[in-house]
Amino acid sequence: MNTGNRDLLLLTKYEKPDSVAMKLELKFLNELLYRVESLHHFCIVNEIIDVNRYKIFTKPYQIHKITRERRIKPFVFILNKN
Repeated sequence: MNTGNRDLLLLTKYEKPDSVAMKLELKFLNELLYRVESLHHFCIVNEIIDVNRYKIFTKPYQIHKITRERRIKPFVFILNKN
């Protein structure tokens, strides 16, 4: 699994943290972020509102299709369901 290059700032309450524990914690954080930041999860937690056609798209395959278009029309909004 390629987690990519990312900078993480990990704050601990210990003055001198254990380097093995720190590496393990960073490994778990990278794995978690890799899974959460996928396109599949993006399509699940967002919806698209198309004001031009008066439609709301909530199905992941529809959101994936619309976001992959080269040019999105004006007044098409991506909103978080939260």
